[in-house]
Amino acid sequence: MGTRTESGGDGDEKLAEAIGLFVLGRISLGNAAERAGVSRWKMESILEQSGVERRYGPRSRAALDDEIDAALDIE
Repeated sequence: MGTRTESGGDGDEKLAEAIGLFVLGRISLGNAAERAGVSRWKMESILEQSGVERRYGPRSRAALDDEIDAALDIE
């Protein structure tokens, strides 16, 4: 996969799609980086430069409950 600077317009479209999906909470940072063809650390930098706030942990009570259930099921 090419990066934004290597592939021109196509890379820009992939990057924009990755940022959009990340902002909507549909994909993780790692998935966004993979879609954009950049490293996770580069994607983090791109998001920061774009003014996108970083998210940590679950985004809803239901997601938190799911994570707690999964942790409690670990034997």
